[in-house]
Amino acid sequence: MNNYPHNLLSIEKSVRGRRGVKFTPAAKRAGEYLPAGLLRGEEPKLPQLSELDTVRHFSNLSRLNVGLDTHFYPLGSCTMKYNPKAYEALAAQDGFAAVHPFAPNQSAQGTLELLYKLEELLKAITGFDAFTLQPAAGAHGEFTGALVAKAYHLSRKDKARTEIIVPDTAHGTNPATAAMCGFSVISVKSAPDGRVDIEELKKALGPKTALVMLTIPNTVGLFEKDIKTIAPLIREAGALLYMDGANFNAVIGSVKPAEMGVDIMHINTHKTLSTPHGGGGPGAGAVGVVKHLEEFLPQGRVVFNGKKYSFAKPSKRSIGAVKSFYGNIGVLIRAYCYLRQHDGQTLREISENAVLNANYLKARLQKYFPAFFDYPCMHECVFTLDAAKMNGVKTLDIAKRLLDLGFHAPTIYFPLLVPEALMVEPTETESRETMDKFAAAMIKIYEEAQTAPDLLRKAPQNCPVKRIDEVSAAREPDLHW
Repeated sequence: MNNYPHNLLSIEKSVRGRRGVKFTPAAKRAGEYLPAGLLRGEEPKLPQLSELDTVRHFSNLSRLNVGLDTHFYPLGSCTMKYNPKAYEALAAQDGFAAVHPFAPNQSAQGTLELLYKLEELLKAITGFDAFTLQPAAGAHGEFTGALVAKAYHLSRKDKARTEIIVPDTAHGTNPATAAMCGFSVISVKSAPDGRVDIEELKKALGPKTALVMLTIPNTVGLFEKDIKTIAPLIREAGALLYMDGANFNAVIGSVKPAEMGVDIMHINTHKTLSTPHGGGGPGAGAVGVVKHLEEFLPQGRVVFNGKKYSFAKPSKRSIGAVKSFYGNIGVLIRAYCYLRQHDGQTLREISENAVLNANYLKARLQKYFPAFFDYPCMHECVFTLDAAKMNGVKTLDIAKRLLDLGFHAPTIYFPLLVPEALMVEPTETESRETMDKFAAAMIKIYEEAQTAPDLLRKAPQNCPVKRIDEVSAAREPDLHW
C-alpha cells in the first residue's frame, strides 16, 4: 500500500493548524449576534486536516469496504446480487424522494400510482389476490402476516388456535415472529433429506394450530418437494400456510406460491426485486394473501377510482397500521422498476440461473467441502467440513482466509442443524469466471489446511483488522476511542 497510513483514525492524523476551509472574519465574530450560552467554551475536538488529506483518508477507507461493486459476495440466505444503477437514479428523482411522507393524495399521485401498480405486479408473479406494501422489512412482513392469521381465526371465534408450527429449517425470524405475536412455537424436526418430515408435521397439527411457517426454499437450500401434500394437511387441520419468501429469488417466474396452497407470504423485495441489501435498511417486506384474508390486511393500501389514486378506507377487520408512512418508498420504486424491466420468461431465467450457479459451485467443491444434504440445491448450497481432513481448521478460519483472497465470506454456522456450515449463494448475476475464481480460492484454502493449518487459524493476514478475540470482545466491549 502507499505511505499514507489508512489504518489510523482521522483524529490520529490530525496536525494542529491544518485546515480544509478558511472562515471569513464575519464568521469569527459569531459572539456579536449569538447568545453567550450558545458559544463554545473551548475548541471542538475535531481532526485538523487539509482538504487533500481528508479526501485521501476517506478514499482509502472506501477501498477497505467489501461490497458488490468490488468483490464477490456469496452471502447465503441474503441474495447479495447486483442491482442496476439506473434504478438508483429513478428512485432519487425529486418527484419521489422529495415528497413529504404525509403529503395529501393530490400531491403524490405519481407515488400512489406506482404503489398501486406494484401491487398488481406482485399479484401477477405470486398468484395472490391482494398485497400490503406497508411492512418495512422481511421480519416485519412476517409479523404482519402472523397478525393477519391471528385476526382471521379470532373473526371465526376460534380462540383455541394459539400455536404456530415452525420447522428447524426455517429462518430464525420465524419463531421469533410467532412469539412476538403471542403464539406458542412448535418446532418440527426435518426428515433425513433436509425437508419437512410429513409424519412429524401430522403429529404437530391440531385444533391449536393457527399457522405453519415454511421457508421455501428452506435454509439448507432445498425446495419442499412435498408441498402439494403438505398444504392440504394444513388446510384440513383448519390452519393457514405461511411461506417465508426471503428466498423467492430461487423460484420467481417458475412457481406461483398461491397455486401451491400458500395462504400468506412476504417477499423481501430488497433481496429478490433489486435494492442494495444491508446497511440496516430500509427494506420492504410486502405481504400477499389469498382472497378470504384480504379484509384483515393493514391500512395504507392504494385504490384507483378511474380518475385518481388514494389510500383506501380500511375494512373493519383490518389489523390497523403496521407503519406510520411509506418511508421506504425508494425500495418499492426499485422493485417496481425491476418488475417492469423483466417479463415472465426473464424472471424464470433469473431463478433458473440462480439455481444453476449454486449447483455449479456445489459440483466444483463437492470433493473438498461436501454438501451436507447431497441433493440438487436451489439458489444456495450448504457445505460442511470433513473434520478428519482439515487438521483442526474450522469454518471460521475458512471465512477469515477468504478475506485475504479477495472474497467476502459466505454465511457461516447457519443453519444451525448443519455442523460447521458454509452457506454459499452465488446468485444469477455472477459470471462463470467469478465462480471459478471463488472455487479456486476455496480449493487453495483446503490445500492450505493440509500443509499450513496455522496460516488459516491466524487469518486474515492482509486486512487492517486482524483476528480478534471474539469472546473477549463480546464480554468486554470497548465502545469508544
